[in-house]
Amino acid sequence: MKGRAPKTGYTREEFGPAWADVDRNGCDTRNDILARDLDSETFKPGTQNCVVATGTLADKYTGTTINFVRGNTSSSAVQIDHLIALSDAWQKGAQQLGAEQRRQLANDPLNLMAADGPTNSAKGDKDAATWLPPNKAFRCEYAARQTAVKAKYSLWVTQAERDAMAGILAACS
Repeated sequence: MKGRAPKTGYTREEFGPAWADVDRNGCDTRNDILARDLDSETFKPGTQNCVVATGTLADKYTGTTINFVRGNTSSSAVQIDHLIALSDAWQKGAQQLGAEQRRQLANDPLNLMAADGPTNSAKGDKDAATWLPPNKAFRCEYAARQTAVKAKYSLWVTQAERDAMAGILAACS
């Protein structure tokens, strides 16, 4: 158990190019997660079913349904969230990981989820001690996935974060 390290040296670029094709399926990670998390998705023609054009998200953070339509003004309604925000990860051990491990963390489907854009923006880089999904029915999965990601990449938790996660997980079936 440690405190949060400073953000010194953190940039998004420390985690590699945004939305790399780490699984080498020809689609970037953002579109892989949209295709995984949206229902009734359609794809932009000529993209080998890679670029998601439309779909419906059963948003786990809010418990609402959001219609996704790709476009300059509409795409932000659904964002891809890092459950462990990259700057939070940086402050809790990721700065000690190699570049390839950080790239894997940034593109790991376990750490990624399509989410309501405004809710994701409100979450920012907060951890479980300072932000939890408004949809209480999702909190068990949220805490479990955060715990799994932290363990997979040897990231630490603060005491307050540990207490918040343990409290949530203790109430789960």
